[in-house]
Amino acid sequence: MEPTSAATIKPTDEDEEQAREGLDALAGEGKLGALLIQFPVSFKNTSLNREYVEQLSRQFIEYPRVVEVRHSSWNNPETIAHFARMNLAFCNIDQPQIGRSLEATEHVTTGIGYVRLHGRNYDQWFDSDNRNDRYDYLYTEQEISGWKERVERIAHQAEVVYVVANNHFEAKSGVNALEMKHLLTGQRVSAPPMLIQRYPELKKFADPAEDVDPNLSLLA
Repeated sequence: MEPTSAATIKPTDEDEEQAREGLDALAGEGKLGALLIQFPVSFKNTSLNREYVEQLSRQFIEYPRVVEVRHSSWNNPETIAHFARMNLAFCNIDQPQIGRSLEATEHVTTGIGYVRLHGRNYDQWFDSDNRNDRYDYLYTEQEISGWKERVERIAHQAEVVYVVANNHFEAKSGVNALEMKHLLTGQRVSAPPMLIQRYPELKKFADPAEDVDPNLSLLA
C-alpha cells in the first residue's frame, strides 16, 4: 500500500461538498464539537505534508479544527507552536508504540483539548486489514487511570476537552468511556443494562439506565 502523503491524497470538489453538508447539518443543530482531520502513521512531517495540512485547515476555517497525526515526527516544539499559530488543536492519541508511532502526548494548542483512545492491540495493529480486529481492545483500569490523569492536566490548559474512545462493534469503547467518566467525576454512571450484562465489571461503577429499552442489544 502506498504511504499516505499530500501527493497521494486526491480529494475532489464533491468530497468537500459532501463533507460540508454533513458538518453544516451538525453545526446548525449545535452538535458539532470540532472537525477532526485525521491522518495515518504513514503521513510524516514533511514540508509538502505541512502545506497540505495548512491548506485543508484554511478550507474549513469556519469550524473548530483538530488535527490527528500518528507519526512521531510531528511531536516537536516547532510543530506544536505552528499548530497554535494556525489555531489548530492537536489530537493526543493512545496507540500501540510500534516503530515511529506517536507516543502519548498532552499538547493543547487552542481552547480545545482533544484525546482519542485507539487501544493497544499490538498483535493486530498492522497485521489485520479488518478495523474491527485492529480496534478490538478493552483498556484495563490502570490504563484508563493513566489517561484520566492526562485528561485532567489537559483540562487545566483548555476551555473544553473531548475524550473519544475508538468505536468497536462489541461496545468496548462504551465500557471505557463510562469508566473514564466515572473516574473524572468521581460518581457512578448510568449504562445500558445489556452492556452491564455483557461486561459485568461495569457493576463496580455503573448502574442500569432506567430509560433504555431492555430488548435493545448494543452488540453485533
